[in-house]
Amino acid sequence: MNILPRQTSPGLRMRYLLVTWLFVLSAVAYLDRTNISIAGIQIGKEFGIDNTHLGWIFSSFLIGYAAFQVPAGLLVHRYGTRLVLTFAVIWWGLFTVLTAIVPPSMSGSIAVLIFVRFLLGSGEAAMYPATSQFVERWFPTKERGKANGIVFGGVGVGSGLTPPLVTAIVLHYGWRASFWFSAFVGIVAGAIWYIIARDTPEQHPRVRKPELDLILDGREPIKPSAAAISQSPASGKRTVPWARIFTSKEVFALTSSYFAFGYVAWIFFGWFYIYLAQVRGLNLKTSALYSMLPFVGMTIGSLSGGVVSDWVTE
Repeated sequence: MNILPRQTSPGLRMRYLLVTWLFVLSAVAYLDRTNISIAGIQIGKEFGIDNTHLGWIFSSFLIGYAAFQVPAGLLVHRYGTRLVLTFAVIWWGLFTVLTAIVPPSMSGSIAVLIFVRFLLGSGEAAMYPATSQFVERWFPTKERGKANGIVFGGVGVGSGLTPPLVTAIVLHYGWRASFWFSAFVGIVAGAIWYIIARDTPEQHPRVRKPELDLILDGREPIKPSAAAISQSPASGKRTVPWARIFTSKEVFALTSSYFAFGYVAWIFFGWFYIYLAQVRGLNLKTSALYSMLPFVGMTIGSLSGGVVSDWVTE
């Protein structure tokens, strides 16, 4: 509990420091999930599998990721962004390392890899439910597009840096070393997040009074009617209005748009590097260079799109 009076000078805007670190964690998340596509050629050769079986390993991550989105969101709502995201990053590191230590000579090694990647995906499911709650609590409505743009800019940076970085590690030290490196970077980033973050600006001792007032004044108040709908008469606790969510046209439209985006995006996340190497015949370094380009565009689009989103909604 912070018992000292808050300083009244403007100072550092803590919300932007923290969302910048979420940018870093977002980049780490995509380093952990796309490193296998860069190492996929070596994994396929070592385990003696074709692209179809490699696709099973890739898809197991996505199944775990999709299945645990809602449970992860509920955990974030209950325990807060700081704790859940710290635990999630440690989880990512653990299963990234486990991916690297599965021996090809092991009986059922492909099934083990599929299971490990499924569990990695379940842990990574916490990333964006956590950032969404953080942005809702830490940013006034007029800045939330920019904040989300920063977070998703990390997706482009992480996915863009992964090809040259992982390729260099693979060429010099082998594909397993790239997974150990990814896990180490993630655990360090997660530890820093736990030290500097708090769930709300009211809890953070370094949020100065002008910034706190700006955040609190800029939050959307809960409408009485909405609160009443989500209130349980028996317990007095707020409940999730599942029927309202699943019958909402807006939710259906938003989910459909994310499905379309995710389907196309994963082709680039998972297969673009392998396509350039196997189909176009490029060497590993050249494949890494060209596979960066879509993610450079994504980073620019996320950062500028967030600014534009806030501008058009003013």
